[in-house]
Amino acid sequence: MNIPKTYNPLITEDKWYAHWMEKGYFHSTPDEREAYTIVIPPPNITGVLHMGHMLNNTLQDVMVRRARMMGFNACWVPGTDHASIATEAKVVQKLKNEGIEKNDLTRKEFLAHAWQWKEEHGGIILEQLKKLGASCDWERTKFTMDDDLSESVIKVFVDLHKKGLIYRGVRMVNWDPSAQTALSDEEVIHKEVTSKLYHIAYNIEGSHEKLTIATTRPETILGDSAICVNPNDTRYTHLKGLKAIIPLVDRVIPIIFDEYVDMEFGTGALKITPAHDINDYTIGDKHGLEIIDILNDDGTLSKAACLYIGKDRFEAREEIAIDLQAKGYLVKTEEYQNKVSFSERTDTIIEPKLSMQWFCKMEEFSEPALEHVINNDIQFHPEKFKNTYRHWMENIKDWCVSRQLWWGQQIPAYFYDGYKYVVAESKEEALTLAQAEKPSITMADLRQDEDVLDTWFSSWLWPISVFDGIRNPENKEINYYYPTNDLITGPDILFFWVARMIMAGYEYRKELPFKDVYLTGLVRDEQGRKMSKSLGNSPDPIELIEKYGADGVRVGMLLCAPAGNDLPFDEGLCEQGRNFSNKIWNAFRLIKGWKVDECEQPESAKQAIDWFESKINKRITEIDESYSKYRISEALMATYKLVWDDFCSWYLEMIKPNYGSPIDLVTYNKTIEQLEKILKLLHPFMPFLSEEIWHLIKEREDDIIVSNWPKAETVDESLLADFENSTEVVAGIRTIRKEQNIAHKEVLELLVIDNQKAENNLNAIIAKLGNLSAIDTTEEKPNGAFSFMVKANEYFIPLSDTIDVAVEIKKLQKELDYTQGFLKSVAGKLSNEHFVNNAPEQVIANEKNKMADAKVKIEILSDKISSLSDD
Repeated sequence: MNIPKTYNPLITEDKWYAHWMEKGYFHSTPDEREAYTIVIPPPNITGVLHMGHMLNNTLQDVMVRRARMMGFNACWVPGTDHASIATEAKVVQKLKNEGIEKNDLTRKEFLAHAWQWKEEHGGIILEQLKKLGASCDWERTKFTMDDDLSESVIKVFVDLHKKGLIYRGVRMVNWDPSAQTALSDEEVIHKEVTSKLYHIAYNIEGSHEKLTIATTRPETILGDSAICVNPNDTRYTHLKGLKAIIPLVDRVIPIIFDEYVDMEFGTGALKITPAHDINDYTIGDKHGLEIIDILNDDGTLSKAACLYIGKDRFEAREEIAIDLQAKGYLVKTEEYQNKVSFSERTDTIIEPKLSMQWFCKMEEFSEPALEHVINNDIQFHPEKFKNTYRHWMENIKDWCVSRQLWWGQQIPAYFYDGYKYVVAESKEEALTLAQAEKPSITMADLRQDEDVLDTWFSSWLWPISVFDGIRNPENKEINYYYPTNDLITGPDILFFWVARMIMAGYEYRKELPFKDVYLTGLVRDEQGRKMSKSLGNSPDPIELIEKYGADGVRVGMLLCAPAGNDLPFDEGLCEQGRNFSNKIWNAFRLIKGWKVDECEQPESAKQAIDWFESKINKRITEIDESYSKYRISEALMATYKLVWDDFCSWYLEMIKPNYGSPIDLVTYNKTIEQLEKILKLLHPFMPFLSEEIWHLIKEREDDIIVSNWPKAETVDESLLADFENSTEVVAGIRTIRKEQNIAHKEVLELLVIDNQKAENNLNAIIAKLGNLSAIDTTEEKPNGAFSFMVKANEYFIPLSDTIDVAVEIKKLQKELDYTQGFLKSVAGKLSNEHFVNNAPEQVIANEKNKMADAKVKIEILSDKISSLSDD
């Protein structure tokens, strides 16, 4: 079989992905096996693959591929989210570019454009995931506005309304003037910005006195309903019963007293604008103040403002500042650091606004969702995020679920006779309900609420609705695949999505939606900045795959991605991943390049095989433990070391035949057997390379993707420990060769004073790796020999003609100084009463062993120096 000199990932990846798809390995149907289920965090249809997706989906694929190899019926459900705000914004912009305004279209016409946009762009990110190697069950691909998922959303809304958990009311909401919709608190980001703080003087009615307030939004004075001061503030007690006059509009407002006002902050006087601040709204409600809404939905000033009507709020801000200055009302302006709320989707500054919206009561939902995380029925990895989760859940507010958009599930509320309404799954059912109240109502009298539901109101049902568990709660699939096993997502949507899925799970399935939540960190650049398109610091993942191969990028991403910690991404990591691919490929080519013969097996090869079997079994145990603790990067690193250090650097060197000689058949077969185990361990991380080499080893029908995960067998710990000592001996021989310029091909002799005998005689390995003619024991220290120590044993290489005594003494003295310092350190620990009383017994025993070894070594080194000095 002709094996190419270099590995070509681009050809290999397309070939094997097509093969896996053709074989149907990714597809799952219920059977007698235990299910292993993951649902993908559905990316927005507006998105293209970025580094965060790469990390998240690589982790999911690693878990799914391993589960498949462990014999589980692995099911990874892919899909996309309709992303109502982001998608509608994209479609509106596209139409504008074509000279079409949304307001000139009917809802039906606009939705036709939106669906067309979705068909053209919505599947891009899923196709890109295939390039990464994602083994999703593509036959199950779902979209949050598929008919069945939309029906589930409507059914849940109606059900929660019947239960009294969804209600309609006027509340202060986060208003996005750009998207012209309400947002939930979780869709708002708070940024630290430098604002201007305007100090404005209000005249007191019937007095020459003035009252100064400070605000960052001077345009909102046009909506003021009062000025508030603390009743305990002696500076203002004389103002009781008086009124203030709003500058420019000369509207008279009361001066009210409330302990809410902080006397120490600013002037101690607060303007109250109930329509445009949540705290002011609360005070206004308490004192029965007038509500004056000065803003239109698009952020321009309304007629109620009386001034600057139709002008954008920021333009009005600049103009009112000039006018206040001109008329002597502006006392001063200063720079001010404050937090400002921005829309997560449009990056527009949010306006608090009173609005009629639909809300979902959350207190009842939150109780089981909090309880089952705190008691570890659902486990977070890492656990530190439980505290964040608890804080959110204990301070939960009702969820504003309505959005003033057209793209999404239209709220199933039907109005008649003004603002009377019924909530139903269909217009026909709504008519029946309305006629029960008023028999004369006809279908034509009903008008459906124009708003749509928050996107998260569909995605919170995702683990249930993708298996049709809302519409058909007892169907075969939901009972087989639910609850799912692992959820892998980012902590930034812990409340948006994770918490709400837990709530929905307990409400509609009476159980958890997943058992474990693996929370990834953010991908950051070398400067610590979050990678984003706007900063231009995020590489194109597809270009990385084309440059380094999918396996190289996967390994590069996971080499430094511990759960919950941010990933400091450097393209050099992908290069390291590619180099790892090349290392494996070259090791395989080396093995396949040997001639095989039924000759006698060397003792060194027998010993190497015994050692590596123990080593790989120990590594499998470590790797399995890392997976069980969701330490995926650790599992990769253990696999990496197994390949690079244990297999390539040691094992292959030990069994490699001499130049021009064949390898014996027994050793060759054992080596192929171990290579196959390694490929299986690599497969979750490097699916393409492992499958390619698997089939190049020999022609076979079975594929590695569905092979059995290796099981750890017996580990001979004494053999592993003795091998570690042997590697130190080999290192000592190599050091002497290097220092004395002795070529490796020159055969040497090794003498040893065996003060500490090994349980396993690995002299054959030492002789092979050190190119030794013999290893003999001696009772006496030979004259004129280079020496080194490993533990309590002394090793000598007789080279009497070339030894430099002064150099040798200097080397031994350096080692003696180090060992004496080490002994002092260990003795210090053991004389520390606190350490001895608190350290585990095994730790104390280890330290005592170190002390004994160091004493023996000091004695031997001192004797050697003395012996050389006498010579």
